[in-house]
Amino acid sequence: MKYRLQAILFVFIAFMLGCNEYMIVGVLPDIAHEYHDSLSRLGLLVTVFALIYAVFTPIITSLANRWRRHHVLLWLMVIFLVGNTWSALATNFISLLLSRILTATVAGAIISLVLIMASFVAPREKRASLVSWVFAGFSIASVVGIPIGTIISTTFSWHDSFWMVTVITVLAFAFLFWLVPKDTLQVKSSLGKQFVLFKDSRVILGVIFVVSICAADYTIFTYIRPLITNEMGFNNTWLNWLLFATGVFFIFGNKFGGVLADRGGVHRLPVIYLIMTVLYLAFGPLLSFKWLAILVVGLLCIAFSCYGSSTQLMFLDIAEKEYPQSLDLASSLNSIFANIGISLGSLTASQTMHFTTMNHLGYVGSVYALLATVLVIILSHRYTGMRYPVR
Repeated sequence: MKYRLQAILFVFIAFMLGCNEYMIVGVLPDIAHEYHDSLSRLGLLVTVFALIYAVFTPIITSLANRWRRHHVLLWLMVIFLVGNTWSALATNFISLLLSRILTATVAGAIISLVLIMASFVAPREKRASLVSWVFAGFSIASVVGIPIGTIISTTFSWHDSFWMVTVITVLAFAFLFWLVPKDTLQVKSSLGKQFVLFKDSRVILGVIFVVSICAADYTIFTYIRPLITNEMGFNNTWLNWLLFATGVFFIFGNKFGGVLADRGGVHRLPVIYLIMTVLYLAFGPLLSFKWLAILVVGLLCIAFSCYGSSTQLMFLDIAEKEYPQSLDLASSLNSIFANIGISLGSLTASQTMHFTTMNHLGYVGSVYALLATVLVIILSHRYTGMRYPVR
C-alpha cells in the first residue's frame, strides 16, 4: 500500500514540476500583453529557465550526495515554493526572469531525487513502468495543468496560474514529509569521482541524443499557442481543447515508451525518430490543412516522449554496474540534458523567427530530429544492455 502511495506522490511531483515549467508556454501571450513586450523576447523565459536548470541540476544533485536524500528533497521543495510564489507576484520582466531562475535552480534536482527514490522503492520488474509514469506526470501537466493554467490566465490573470502551482506545491510537500523514503542506499564520493560517468562514450551519446530530441520538440512547442491559433486558424475555444489533446498524446507516448523500455529500450528507438524526422518535414506544408497539422503535432508528441524511460534505465544500468558512486548524477542526466535541448530548441525557434516565418519551424526541427536518429542508431550498437525483453 505504501509503495502505491509513494508512486502516486512521485507522479504528482512530476506533475507539479511540469506545470511550473511548461505552463509558461500557454501564458506567454498574456505576459506579453501585460508587460507590453514581444513574444520573441519573452521566449527567453523558456530559454533561460532551461539553461539554468541544466547548469545547476548536476551541481546540486552531486553536492546533495553528502546529505540524506530525503532531507535535501524537502529543502529543495521549500526553495521551489519560494521561487514559484515569486513568479506569481512578479510585476515586471526582470522580476519574473529572476523568479524563474530561482525555480529552475532546484527543479532538476527535485525530479532527479524523485527518480532515484522511485528506482529504490519499485520492484525491479516494475521499474520501467514507474519511471514511465513519473515522466508521464509531466505529460499530465500538459493535459491538465497547461490548459487549466491557460484558462485561468485568459479568464483572470497569468499570476493566478502560478498561484495554482503554489497550492499544488504545498500539498506535495505535506505528503512528501509523510511518505518520502528515508533509507535509500547512498555511496558518498567527491564531485570529481561522480563526474567520471562522462568518460563513458555511451553516456555521451545518450545525453547528446536527449538534447537533440528536446531541441527538435521545442522548435515548435515554444510557439505552440500562436501556431495553433495564427497559423492553423483555430479559435481560443479550440485552443484549450487542442492543448488538452496534445497532453493526452504525451501521456500515451510516455506509456508507450515504458513498453519499449521493457522490450529492448534504446534498441527500439531508431525507427521512432526516423518517423519523427519525416513528420517535422511535413509539418510546414500541412499547416494550411489544420486538422492534418494538429494530427502531426499529436504524433510528434508521441514520438518525442518515447525516449525517457529507455534512456533513464540505460543511464541507471550503466551507473549501477560500472560507476556506483555516480548513481545520483546518472538519475539526473535525462532532466539535465532535456533542458539543454529545450533551451537550444527555444533559442533556435526565437532566432528563426527573426529571419523567416513561423511556418518554417518544422524544417528546423527536422534537422535536430535527423541528428537524434543517427545518434540513437550508433548508441544501439554500442550499448548491449536491455537488448532483450525483461522477463
